[in-house]
Amino acid sequence: MFWQQLVNGLTLGSTYSLIALGYTLIMGVLNIVNMAHGEIFMFGAFVGLLLVTHLKVNIFVAMLGAALTGAILGIILERVALRPLRRKAVSHLAPLISTIGVSIFLESVALKLFGPQSRDFPSSFTAAFEFGPMRISLVQIFILAVSFSLMLVLRFWLAKTKIGKALRATAENIETANLLGVNTNKIIVLTVSLASALGSVAGVLVGLSFNAVEPTMGITMGLKGLAVLILGGMGNITGAMLGGLILGIAEVFSVAYGNSSYRDAVAFGMIIVILFIRPQGLFGSRDQQGGK
Repeated sequence: MFWQQLVNGLTLGSTYSLIALGYTLIMGVLNIVNMAHGEIFMFGAFVGLLLVTHLKVNIFVAMLGAALTGAILGIILERVALRPLRRKAVSHLAPLISTIGVSIFLESVALKLFGPQSRDFPSSFTAAFEFGPMRISLVQIFILAVSFSLMLVLRFWLAKTKIGKALRATAENIETANLLGVNTNKIIVLTVSLASALGSVAGVLVGLSFNAVEPTMGITMGLKGLAVLILGGMGNITGAMLGGLILGIAEVFSVAYGNSSYRDAVAFGMIIVILFIRPQGLFGSRDQQGGK
């Protein structure tokens, strides 16, 4: 049972990691928490659902469509809710409030377009494989493969490509990056759109995992991603990846060996304890604790 629950926890945690990476990228570059990220995640899930059910495309095309939709929403978010505030001397809370407004708007639009009811997410992955005491479904294998592939590609892209290095320079210091010739406005747009695309793909994977999507799913999953952001360390890519896995495993084991009603309480309680010990998060530095 232990190994089975470990696989289940890794599957759930890998989706948390993708969601948290979106928060982390924006936090690292803009030093703000994008509260609309959960609703963009939800829109990605619905776009994937509509592509699969109405256009009968395969799941890879559905994820691509969800990613493009998320990227477009991210660009609109940056243009409408974030860029105007960067040009003014406003409180650091202003972008947070602005993204909260966008999240409420997106949820209202989703309720109008899709209705309040939950919708089944069809899956062609029905096979399952047994490895001793473990039973792993094809859906779980697919989710793990996609999630870890995206995380590894993102890690490589940030470390080895010219644009990735420009993004890291912007995250370190926007003024210095400008002096070095980096077009920071384009980097910020790219960051927000990339973060939103990752969140949208995570929405499709969560829809596959739970076989359901609904307009309010962004609230819960967005809070989980935010918790992972804090757990791993603000703006820390590695922390987001590993923190999501830790949270997913903690949740699954709390259900398997405890009571399902305490699932969120155990997970968030663990985060509170860790933050008492390491306020900067598991993988954050003390410099990050106070922000940039």
